[in-house]
Amino acid sequence: MFNLFNTRPAGPQLSMTDAIQQVADGEMILIDVRDGNELAQTGKAEGAIPLPLMTFQMKTDPRSPEVLPELDVNKPVGIYCATGARSQMAAQAMQQMGYKTVHNLGGLMNWANAGGKIVRA
Repeated sequence: MFNLFNTRPAGPQLSMTDAIQQVADGEMILIDVRDGNELAQTGKAEGAIPLPLMTFQMKTDPRSPEVLPELDVNKPVGIYCATGARSQMAAQAMQQMGYKTVHNLGGLMNWANAGGKIVRA
């Protein structure tokens, strides 16, 4: 499912400030791919959908009966994790599933450092 050795960036570059604004305006879906323990310890970006990698493909594949109803292959998606490695894999997977615009936003601290709000999960 994920190519761990593909280092090509997933999606066009987007500043974190722009990502925060797009999420706030409802123009972008934000996904947190960290696991439940990480969410409990640090919280999540406001507006993020928690979606651990364990269930990621089943919940994001447009052909899956369990795809999240919020997702649309034509709506931009931003993905983050703790450091950007898992979100990179997830972003590449979504591109392979046909999502048009997918951004790897890196780690949660990037979000917070750019002024994004963190909420308890």
